[in-house]
Amino acid sequence: MRAVRLHSGRPARALQGHPWAYAAEVEVLGQPPEDGEGVELVDPRGRSLGSGIWNSKSQIVWRRYSMAPRRLDNVLLGDLLAAAIAHRQGAPFTRLVHAEGDGLPGLIIDRFGPLLSVQANTLGMDIRLPAIIDHLRRLLSPEEIVLRNDAPVRRLEGLELSVTTASGKPLATRRLDIGGISWNVDLLGGQKTGLYLDQFAQHAKVAALAKGRRVLDAFCNQGGFGLACAKAGANSVLGLDLSEEAIAAAKANAAANKLRADFEVANVFDWLRASEARFDLIILDPPPFARSKDALEGALRGYKDITLRAFRLLAPGGILATYSCSQRVTESLFQEVTESAAADARRNLRILERAAQPADHPELLNFPEGRYLKGLILEAI
Repeated sequence: MRAVRLHSGRPARALQGHPWAYAAEVEVLGQPPEDGEGVELVDPRGRSLGSGIWNSKSQIVWRRYSMAPRRLDNVLLGDLLAAAIAHRQGAPFTRLVHAEGDGLPGLIIDRFGPLLSVQANTLGMDIRLPAIIDHLRRLLSPEEIVLRNDAPVRRLEGLELSVTTASGKPLATRRLDIGGISWNVDLLGGQKTGLYLDQFAQHAKVAALAKGRRVLDAFCNQGGFGLACAKAGANSVLGLDLSEEAIAAAKANAAANKLRADFEVANVFDWLRASEARFDLIILDPPPFARSKDALEGALRGYKDITLRAFRLLAPGGILATYSCSQRVTESLFQEVTESAAADARRNLRILERAAQPADHPELLNFPEGRYLKGLILEAI
């Protein structure tokens, strides 16, 4: 197989096990690889650092799929998919493949019972989609496979955006029971791969604290936390989100489950500033504020703002569950912002739990970019 080499004298995280190499870090040995091809990366002394997918159109030109020199042929592709599926132990609603965390860089596969939602965010995975679909049909026999190739990050790989089904047939929304709640799942039009699966474990943990409490579910999307709290016996639930579509879905989900919860379209920042209400349990689960390095400073201000406002609405003895899915906001930065907001609000808080992404979203030790979800559940004392 073809090889590329890290430049000597330049620091590269791939030397410490990171699964990416950037264009400025490598030089091509011999004939340039074809984009989408599997190539070996070697260090300046010629020692192998593994095999990865090559794409000269991307700033990240090499993404590792194996620690050994191996072609990403149909056999290895099937083995990697089978291993990822086995790791989930047959869970009916789960992330089946989590990109680099499963050795399949840029590939996301979510399982919604009999349906699969596939997102190929790298050229190497995109050109292998026919083989991936064949393996998924052989391994899982899904009713349908949705190809959610509409993530803007695909443009960085020189790829077009599209949404379709593997069969080419239309797919209607349907109700699926996830975590004891019936959800209206739209795999063709819903956010990300159709429905966020990474917070369902946290829904249950927060709901266990909700009985008899007045609950505010800020940035509620389709009502995940709020509905779980309502089912667990919350005294009242109010969900807020800027998206009219999300609020309409949350109301429909509440009605379908016969749960008492109110949902309103609102700018959460403005609502928190203006409100004088009091709540015994507040959930802050906003969308990512830092989508780029340049947005980090503003994101930290945003997290502090909503956290400070939430602390001021939190009743004595109340609980705040706060989360960040911004990959660039590290665990330490997130805690620093939360600590600063608590100090400004003059609140004394006990950490009940530190939250992270679930096991079906695996993290590589040397890949901090794969660690995106973090959270704190805090009790006011």
